Amino acid sequence: MPFPAAAPAPSTAGPLFVVLNLSSGSGDEAVVRRAIEQACANAGRELHLLALEDPRQVSAVARGAVQRACEARGVVVAAGGDGTLNAVAQAVLGSGCAFGVLPQGTFNYFGRVHGIPQDTAAAMQLLLQSPALPVQVGKVNDRVFLVNASVGLYPRMLEEREGWKRRFGRSRLVAFGAGVTTLLRGYRSLRLRVEVQGRTQSVRTPTLFVGNNALQLEQLGFPEARSVEQGALAAVLLRPVSRSEMLWLMLRGAFGQLGAADQVRNFAFTHLTLRLGWPPTARHIKVATDGEVLRLPLPLEFSVASEPLWLIRPPRPLA
Repeated sequence: MPFPAAAPAPSTAGPLFVVLNLSSGSGDEAVVRRAIEQACANAGRELHLLALEDPRQVSAVARGAVQRACEARGVVVAAGGDGTLNAVAQAVLGSGCAFGVLPQGTFNYFGRVHGIPQDTAAAMQLLLQSPALPVQVGKVNDRVFLVNASVGLYPRMLEEREGWKRRFGRSRLVAFGAGVTTLLRGYRSLRLRVEVQGRTQSVRTPTLFVGNNALQLEQLGFPEARSVEQGALAAVLLRPVSRSEMLWLMLRGAFGQLGAADQVRNFAFTHLTLRLGWPPTARHIKVATDGEVLRLPLPLEFSVASEPLWLIRPPRPLA
């Protein structure tokens, strides 16, 4: 996405401040640490490895890393799944620091769409040699999202999926099985008031999904993937359907055909306001951002961030 009058790219030659969280992935921490340390030693780059003892500390550790990187003209790096990348990006956006990623999660949509390999040694070589380029970030209220944000059924599925991951490990098959189980238990539709480009509509939907990742949207079969590459976000609304229809839609998504389903409404936008139609007194709602669930105050304002995230990546995505 072009960013008119963007500030000069930040330096990528300073020390690396790596926020390391392997609890969100399935990697071997010793192997990942060794790959990071060896790459920096070979390149003669100063390294500060900030390993998380408690994943709940990621936001605080990220803010500290950004402060130190700003003082040292360094680079802030997130090593973990999409949730970790989100938390670190939240701290980096607007700081003037370059942002690097070492993907360690299950799906790694953010790293893949920007051509960053999941292998840590390969990702480190790219991080040490590539420029910082501006990439688009989505926002819901004051929270960033790199891949997607959603309300309704999807946040509930993510919460229940965590229980499955603790029991059966982290894999795409486990995530799919958890989603099917959630659907079979039933769900309720939301009554929403959605305002886009000055027009407000009342809708009933099990979930509103907002995408900022062209790769994920392409895999689901949505033409709005191109709109995301051109500076917009993509909204997906499901019409109220039965459980069997919802399972069928889930299968269509797995085969990249969800965008053509009659039960799905999808469109591109740059700003969307969401309010609850019922209950009208609700003040907060659960929102999933890049796989993490939180409660945000209403109304929700979805938009493209006014400034880019300066990501260290290849000049052209490899994915």
